[in-house]
Amino acid sequence: MKEYYSSKVVLVTGGAQGIGLGMVQAFARAGATVIMADADKEAGDEAIQWLKEQELEAAFITCDVAEEEQVKALMLQVSEHHKQLDALINNAGISNPDVGSLEDMPVADFDRVLAVNLRGPLLCTKYALPLLYKAAYPAILNISSTRAFMSEPNTFPYSASKGGLEALTHSLAVSLTEPRVRVNAIAPGWIEVGPWEKESKRYEPLHTRQDKEQHPVGRVGTPEDIAEAALFLCSDKAGFITGQSLTIDGGMTIKMICH
Repeated sequence: MKEYYSSKVVLVTGGAQGIGLGMVQAFARAGATVIMADADKEAGDEAIQWLKEQELEAAFITCDVAEEEQVKALMLQVSEHHKQLDALINNAGISNPDVGSLEDMPVADFDRVLAVNLRGPLLCTKYALPLLYKAAYPAILNISSTRAFMSEPNTFPYSASKGGLEALTHSLAVSLTEPRVRVNAIAPGWIEVGPWEKESKRYEPLHTRQDKEQHPVGRVGTPEDIAEAALFLCSDKAGFITGQSLTIDGGMTIKMICH
């Protein structure tokens, strides 16, 4: 992949922690010019230092993807330094899915989750298009969730936002065809991000045998698992793939639970 990405520009939203940081690291290792956008400046500054310690580079721009003016400013900054954008990875999201009972949930909480998780990718795509159209093989990758297809109780905003993101993915794929932009999604399952959080939130994961055995592959996922798929889907090797969603969950959602 290094030969392909050495001349490419990649923007990862929500890139300062968790799955996003895993993708930033992977694309930087592959030789891409990486821009990391995140609303958390503390996390972004820590991530830049962490990457430097590995002799990797990325630029950091503070941005709340739910805010249209901030997204416009983000893309303006990208355009001031780069003539094109080869891949946009819409990863930024509010990840805590449990909001309590519907009766007690403030509607503002629902609106905020949809603003970040669904409106954000739409805004980023809209304002990134002029840069994407200048790339030879432009690609958009939306980071969805298996919660788009299955739920636990009291996950209304998160599940709805990720279900909407899945639909947005195939809608964009059939709409952005002139010029042609490929649009795909990854739906992660249980991905352990504890070691990938900023220092004040970092924790050492402890997975029980039951946690691991829920997955046919015998373990919980890592950000690297998502990053490897992202490298492929954003490359020209995936040139015949668009409008698709790849579930990466160690087989968890296909395993029947017997009582």
